Amino acid sequence: MYINNYFNTAIWSEQKLEFLKSLTKATNKYVNQARKKNKEHIKKFGDFGTSHYSTPLINDNNFLDFKNYIGQKSWEYLDHQGYDMNLYTTIFSEMWVQEFAKKGGGHHSAHVHWNQHVSGFYFLKCSDKTSYPIFHEPRTGARTTKLKLKNINRVMGGSELINFKPKPGTLIIFPGFLEHEYAVDFGLEPFRFIHWSIQAVPKEMSKDV
Repeated sequence: MYINNYFNTAIWSEQKLEFLKSLTKATNKYVNQARKKNKEHIKKFGDFGTSHYSTPLINDNNFLDFKNYIGQKSWEYLDHQGYDMNLYTTIFSEMWVQEFAKKGGGHHSAHVHWNQHVSGFYFLKCSDKTSYPIFHEPRTGARTTKLKLKNINRVMGGSELINFKPKPGTLIIFPGFLEHEYAVDFGLEPFRFIHWSIQAVPKEMSKDV
């Protein structure tokens, strides 16, 4: 029998350390601002379980080189899947940084980002003791007919969940439709990452964007 794997979901990842130092420094003020914004909440309920979201980073020139790199990589990501990218231009729809609570409990429930074609993470502060991203099987039909796996600790064709254990400087690019979440963080070490989403817009439309 020939084994033909179709309808695969591509997730690209690499270590991109050259951005780590500058982006950690550039995001410090945004994380501090987010903590100040949450000051009353923290005072009332405590820091546990909080995710400190920044305001948008898209227009900050400190992130320009990073944006150019991941913008190009996102274009290549779509092109590699066979899309005619000569007809499209990629634009950032959102980019922000967030840091989980110092006292633990930070997490994200499973979700997707609506009307996006590419999403991604860049990890600034993390370790084997912090949270990590988990990706879900995107095929609805496959999810409703799953059987029991031989070994849930191995990645196999029938796996429903895939997780990445990032290191500082890890870059991950994935399709915007891919459901993802973050495991509960225990607050043992700092956990900070940049998240972005990109749309592929027809060039005729992008003239007015």
